[in-house]
Amino acid sequence: MNTLPRNFLWGGATAANQYEGGYNEGGRGLSTSDFMTDGTHTEPRRISVLLKDGTKAFYKRNESLPEDSVGIIDENIYYPSHRAVDFYHHYKEDIALFAEMGFKTYRLSLSWSRIFPNGGLEDEAVNEEGVKFYENIFLERKKYKIEPLVTIYHFEMPTYLANHYDGWYGRETLTCYMRLCEVVFNRYKNFVKYWIPVNEINVLDGYGMLGCRSTDANVRYQALHHLMVANALANKLAHEINPENKMGTMLALSGLYPADCHPDNVLGTLQFRRRALFFSDVMMRGYYPSYAKTMLKDLGVKIQKAPLDDTILRENPSDYLAFSYYRTTVYHTGLVQRTNTGGQMGDKNPFLKETPWGWPIDPVGLRTVLNELYDRYQKPLFIVENGMGMDDVVEEDGSINDDYRIDYLRDHVNEMKKRCVWMALT
Repeated sequence: MNTLPRNFLWGGATAANQYEGGYNEGGRGLSTSDFMTDGTHTEPRRISVLLKDGTKAFYKRNESLPEDSVGIIDENIYYPSHRAVDFYHHYKEDIALFAEMGFKTYRLSLSWSRIFPNGGLEDEAVNEEGVKFYENIFLERKKYKIEPLVTIYHFEMPTYLANHYDGWYGRETLTCYMRLCEVVFNRYKNFVKYWIPVNEINVLDGYGMLGCRSTDANVRYQALHHLMVANALANKLAHEINPENKMGTMLALSGLYPADCHPDNVLGTLQFRRRALFFSDVMMRGYYPSYAKTMLKDLGVKIQKAPLDDTILRENPSDYLAFSYYRTTVYHTGLVQRTNTGGQMGDKNPFLKETPWGWPIDPVGLRTVLNELYDRYQKPLFIVENGMGMDDVVEEDGSINDDYRIDYLRDHVNEMKKRCVWMALT
């Protein structure tokens, strides 16, 4: 079995909207994630605000704050982003725990509205308190020699941009995003070398993730085109500011198998898989692939490009491909694909065991995907998400006997070590 180099980046990851908390502190503006409930309640998606006369009003996601509001009330328990794990107040303890586990890298995301409360409009000032918060995180991890990997856009955006420009559907959001990039690349150039401009671009949809009011395919793919152009422009800017920067494309790319050897299922799997790989094909190779025209036509999509978009994509491909891998599913032509593989829907694989949540466990699938992606792009690969969720039982002494998780991670790591090609980021 192959061994991994001593500088291999073992680590863990968090997302600001799931982990950070402090949603109404430190000058942070409201984000689309702040209106997303936990999925188990039917509460109106609204946030309480305190008025000057001491009474309370409700602010909905497509409204402006009342003129006589004096602050946001943190009382809605159904909104996971509001308190989350409260990293905002406990980052020092959490980073110490990371170090105790032996992690050498920490992937985190930035809350856009913490740096620019309204998104980075031309006349908007940077929220220095928010910039300093992330700088403190980078200084803290430096004490433990933990390498940061920073995701700039991760499943949320300032509500101002969503409400005024229809999120990423509007080209204005791209301009604001580039102002955000300019700030973070300059402010953190002495702390961060590894960047991911956009998280899991192939699964982004709707108001929470894209800031778009509609989930129509034309709206979604137009917004995603703007995001791919933004990814390329971020690559360009990052390399100009610091040539040492490494810029990644990040997708949800769990595996997909044909249900059997019937030619229709084999071809259908190839075509279905392309709907996920389309995004990495554009951002890793620098152009829309040959199958894009047919794929987009089948989806009823016509993308509007600005004159220099194709040039921007071609001249600024990503340095590495980052991806999440959790499970695999199978594709069967003619059936509704009903099991989420992390990016695409599929059917259950009868040969695999599942977690209680119905997620198949497939370590060999990770090795398959690693080979698939390296053969396709010939660039470094970075597994930035992997793991399993379980209903863990806390014993009386506070311990958790999670042998099942140890087995899961060990088996996946072993398959990663056995894959035919291994390349480190250098």
